[in-house]
Amino acid sequence: MTTSDDSQDEGSAGGLSRRGLLGLLGAGAGGLAVGGLAGAGIASAVASSAHSSTGGTVHAFFGEHQAGITTPVQEHLHFAAFDMADGTTRDDLVSLLKDWSYAASRMTRGLDVSATGAVGGSPQAPPDDTGEALGLPPSALTITFGFGPGLFERDGVDRYGIASRRPSALRDLPPFVGDQLDALGSAGDLCIQACADDPQVAVHAVRNLSRIAFGRAQIRWSQLGFGRTSKTTVDQSTPRNLFGFKDGTANILADDPAALREHVWVSGDAAPAWLAGGTYLVARKIRQTIETWDRLRLAEQERTIGRDKGEGAPLSGGTEFTAPDFRTKKDGATAIDVRSHVRMAHPDFNHGIRLLRRGYNFVDGNDQLGSLSAGLFFLSYQRSPERFVTVQRALAKDLLSEYLVHVGSAVFAVPPGAKDGSYVGAGLFA
Repeated sequence: MTTSDDSQDEGSAGGLSRRGLLGLLGAGAGGLAVGGLAGAGIASAVASSAHSSTGGTVHAFFGEHQAGITTPVQEHLHFAAFDMADGTTRDDLVSLLKDWSYAASRMTRGLDVSATGAVGGSPQAPPDDTGEALGLPPSALTITFGFGPGLFERDGVDRYGIASRRPSALRDLPPFVGDQLDALGSAGDLCIQACADDPQVAVHAVRNLSRIAFGRAQIRWSQLGFGRTSKTTVDQSTPRNLFGFKDGTANILADDPAALREHVWVSGDAAPAWLAGGTYLVARKIRQTIETWDRLRLAEQERTIGRDKGEGAPLSGGTEFTAPDFRTKKDGATAIDVRSHVRMAHPDFNHGIRLLRRGYNFVDGNDQLGSLSAGLFFLSYQRSPERFVTVQRALAKDLLSEYLVHVGSAVFAVPPGAKDGSYVGAGLFA
């Protein structure tokens, strides 16, 4: 990261709020040398940059939709869910979203969170920026924000005067067969999804946004991910999950606007006006019992998935992108097992529903028996959480479910992108 181009922000109306500065001090960091209230007028140059001065891909923070949804999937993830602190007010929430938007608009350009940055302040005060991204390019960083059901109402209390504006579709997911959820690793009032091609850049983003939130919100749980398990552009190759199979072959792509309108973006007549152009995010932490899976015969692995392990082609024949034919027979039975993952997840058997997936592999060490604590951190975007519920209920009956344990779960409303000079979620408080 760099502090170049900081003159575009100094003296403007953009910057961190006084609460944000105090939060940084409380978290062990010095205040940022930028003036004015965050979100009041962030410089347009932040939104329009195509490349940083240090090189590398830059995804604009401001725009019609938040980056990190249809953006080409990066290689690394740091996801964090936050709870608002007890006693916080509506003004605290608004100022936090403004501060986060301001800082995100800088970090996605490859800049420090302030003009002073990691090394430009007083040597007698903690730096404004933690500094681990100094010298690194933007690395295609995207930062995406979401609002959980508890933000609107918790235990019957409308903490921030927004309960009446909660979308009817935004509610906790129902229990599913096979769930073994950790309550402390599920839910959350707010979420941050930071994706980048350099893991240090993604971690730096969440770390500094957490510091800014000090006194207003704290991390409830977080997850690191590596190795994308989907693609969102035709130019990207199909990656593999920890079972060794290609994953995301039939994912919705960014260059298919008709599919995005039908399956991903919330329309103006289907939700409160503030969410129009946004979407819903479902996050599921799924542990894969890979030691058991690794002992399966190749033929059984392929029968479970419904595709061959090498090419990724459906067992009915063809290549990876050949449409599965669920009627094709082989040795007196259907070539694709009726309980295979491919069939149970297919839109033809789920009312035409498609999900935009942006999942990642994870390995969180090992358990006391020496088995790897590894699996899939599943992230999907859809125009209604009920669409995910329909597909997940079908998948509870597939052959693959024997090798999966769902241990974390959360759902968030993801507002549309912030307009230049505004902040994410501004429409909710209009």
